Amino acid sequence: MAAGCKTFKPIEPKTNEPLPATFDGSTDTLNAGYLPAASFFKDARLLKLIDTALRVNPDLQSALQRIDMAAANVKFNKSLLLPTVNFNARAGLERYGDYTMNGVGNYDTNLSPNINDKQRIPNPTADLFVGFRASWEVDLWGKLKNQKNAALARFLASRSAYRLLTTELTGQIATAYYQLLTLEVEQNVINKNIKLQENALEIVKVQKLGGRATELAVQQFEAQLSHTRGLQYSTAQQIIETENQLRLLTGSFNGTIERDTSLLTLTMPEKLKTGVPTQMLLNRPDVKQAELELAALDADIKSARAAFFPSLTLSPYTGYNAFKGALLFNPGSAVYGLLADVTAPVLNRGRLKADYASRIAEGKAALFNYQKTVLNGYQEVINNLKGMENYSKYFEQKKLEVRALKNAVSVANDLYVVGRANYLEVITAQRDVLTAELELANIKRDVFISEVNLYRALGGGWR
Repeated sequence: MAAGCKTFKPIEPKTNEPLPATFDGSTDTLNAGYLPAASFFKDARLLKLIDTALRVNPDLQSALQRIDMAAANVKFNKSLLLPTVNFNARAGLERYGDYTMNGVGNYDTNLSPNINDKQRIPNPTADLFVGFRASWEVDLWGKLKNQKNAALARFLASRSAYRLLTTELTGQIATAYYQLLTLEVEQNVINKNIKLQENALEIVKVQKLGGRATELAVQQFEAQLSHTRGLQYSTAQQIIETENQLRLLTGSFNGTIERDTSLLTLTMPEKLKTGVPTQMLLNRPDVKQAELELAALDADIKSARAAFFPSLTLSPYTGYNAFKGALLFNPGSAVYGLLADVTAPVLNRGRLKADYASRIAEGKAALFNYQKTVLNGYQEVINNLKGMENYSKYFEQKKLEVRALKNAVSVANDLYVVGRANYLEVITAQRDVLTAELELANIKRDVFISEVNLYRALGGGWR
């Protein structure tokens, strides 16, 4: 049993390097990740979508069933620590031969003057039993206890998985919602630019009639207008797909997705309180799930190690046993007994060693997964914390660019009318302002999505 007696070192959830003390140098423990979604999000329409999804989303409902499955598994493994008691009724019949041990013995017994008629053994002989039989494996080395501990850890991990799915679902809905708001802004921008380009096309057509513009200029303006109209249809398709994504997440086939259409006028989100990294470990469901999976595999290893040692099973019984039906419930037919069974692995030790080695490898893999989860969580916080800051600054610069380009379009149109600018300058100015306005909407979307992702990275969204 040397393999089973080797010193086992429990696998502890730890990272290769110490976790940094802060995210951005601040030791403030206020943490936005502890806010419930109803307090974090201010848009009533978005909150309505989130609430609906939490009630009916199929993935979330499946996760609840997995929690029930894990809870049932805990009860099953807990029951293994207790004796099993079964009612048992047994009936058998045997005819013994004259030249068998039973035959000779029973024949001799029947001739004895020390027995009465009820005690004489018939041939064939019945074997009747009615009573209770129990079996109890004494958990000497903690094998069953560790199986129960592993099941309990997996049950808790399934609850963390449900919370993780809730967090991800909240983030997905918020991301799709802000994407939908952005597409609405893009559609408005495109429609506005179509009108501007239609006016410019009419002007150049008039100038062509007056000999001040060429057919090439007309074709260039028409090509730009067709391109912008194409963007209109492309954006409309993206709106449909985004709406259907939200319907999928909220378990709906159709219906209007209510939303705020004033993305560009929404107040920019303020910098979130991130707390300290140790709070992230406690609040992020994926980190907790990885830690619990590691604990479950640690218990599996201990259980596999205990399988190398002898096991003791006690099998008591009590009831009535007789060879005649009329005598079965006679007080003299009452019986009881106790069997003790000790077994130890001999030829199957190779299989036990393989299982033990497999459990250890799984435990190490779970440790690496835990380390990866913690590292990923920290990087997500940093990325989105900086994302909010940089995208906000980028948005301010893009607003200045849009303002300048709008002025450039107006100036280019005026100069073109008086013949001091060519049509290419007008087309370029119109194209540039369209691109910049679309980028402006997308940058503001990125600010809000960074805020959502930071909230999720801090473990927010499941409360």
